[in-house]
Amino acid sequence: VQLQASGGGSVESGGSVRLSCRASSAGWTLNDQAIAWFRQAPGKEREVVSCIEPNGRATYAESVKGRFTISRDRSKNTVLLEMSGLKDEDTAVYYCEGFGSRGRETLVTVSS
Repeated sequence: VQLQASGGGSVESGGSVRLSCRASSAGWTLNDQAIAWFRQAPGKEREVVSCIEPNGRATYAESVKGRFTISRDRSKNTVLLEMSGLKDEDTAVYYCEGFGSRGRETLVTVSS
């Protein structure tokens, strides 16, 4: 299965962005899978940002706690990452992983 992230773009510091993760082909349900959001900034190691388990339990990196929220939209078979209070250091390519597969990326650029 190919996962695809969308919703990235350019935003000012302090702003908000919502990312979506979905399967690019029909027939795959994210609703009963653990889905994780990762990011990788230029010159840095990739970082797990957040993960949501099938039972809805969510975990977050310390760097984003209180600012990011992961959730499922079961009706749309997507996993969302709501990002608020964005900082310059949140600039990175973001992608979701699930089904043992890394999805296509979306770029978030935060500027002061």
